[in-house]
Amino acid sequence: MSCDLECQHLVKQFDKFTAVDDVSFSIPKGSFFSILGPSGCGKTTLLRMIAGFYEPTSGDIKIKGKSVLSTPPNKRPVNLVFQHLALFPMMSVAENIAYGLRRRKVAKAEIDQRVKDSLERIGLPDAGSKRIDQLSGGQKQRIAIARCMILNPSVLLLDEPLGALDLKLREHMKVELKQLQSQFDTTFVYITHDQSEALVMSDQVAVMNHGRFEQVGTPQELYYEPQTPFVADFVGESNHWEATVSVQDSQRTTLTTTSGLSIQTQTTSNLEIGQTVNIYLRPESITLGQEQTTADNQLQASVKSVLFDGAKSRAIMTNNDAEEIIVSLPQTGEFSDLKAGDKLSLSWRADIAKVFTNQA
Repeated sequence: MSCDLECQHLVKQFDKFTAVDDVSFSIPKGSFFSILGPSGCGKTTLLRMIAGFYEPTSGDIKIKGKSVLSTPPNKRPVNLVFQHLALFPMMSVAENIAYGLRRRKVAKAEIDQRVKDSLERIGLPDAGSKRIDQLSGGQKQRIAIARCMILNPSVLLLDEPLGALDLKLREHMKVELKQLQSQFDTTFVYITHDQSEALVMSDQVAVMNHGRFEQVGTPQELYYEPQTPFVADFVGESNHWEATVSVQDSQRTTLTTTSGLSIQTQTTSNLEIGQTVNIYLRPESITLGQEQTTADNQLQASVKSVLFDGAKSRAIMTNNDAEEIIVSLPQTGEFSDLKAGDKLSLSWRADIAKVFTNQA
């Protein structure tokens, strides 16, 4: 499979600080690839090396199979969309989109046709004569992307482009960006600290932490099969406990948390009696009920508080005041009148929790 972008053992140091630490990855042609991580993890530094604004301390960057280390930013087959878009307010929409073509001295007739085609492709065929301040936030996003895409870059770099939008518009633009990427069939490299943006839009996601990639995979792989404690904690929401391996046989391992809660998990080869581990259990993996069940794990708990947020509503439960357990509330209406002090049964399967040794 041909790759539009390949980074090999990239390192970027600022004096004694290593911002990007031996990062390697390749992106197949036409993919939506996101780099997800907290502020300060190195993701923007990595993007700026790809764009040519920073020179790597070591390593190589290849676009379409050719190294671009000696190629200046304005000559690289990439374009960059910033969070604040950098549209020119004194120019019309059409003039903004045409800006790069005019700089390249493309003939006016070709510019006009390509601008017309770009506006149709982004669903704004009649917006060419409008001023930038006449556009909505979502329309400005599409114009910024069209201005880049009209230059036919091999790779489009997007540095948290939805960060300045309100929540409802961000939700809408996630869908639009994915559709635009598919329409243009161009490789998108998307930088974000927002896991929802990365999971919704991406073909592949790299989770970055302290300058390194912790895991690269599909959104489903990262969510259901995290390979490190950081990924388990950062992607999605999880209950997290420290525990000790107390009982073990060929099928089941009993883990005892620091407060005495016993949790049944599947036995794996890397666990030994007495070992200290970290357990991650997603709130939506826990079943709420009025009765005891035959599940591997079950306990009685009291409602400490209810966090109502529509389809994302949760309850904070306590088990004899020893542990707090966050549980997602099903949207069936069954628990619509749940209140503090109510007692419920919590249950989940042994194979559903993720267990990591302290050496992970």
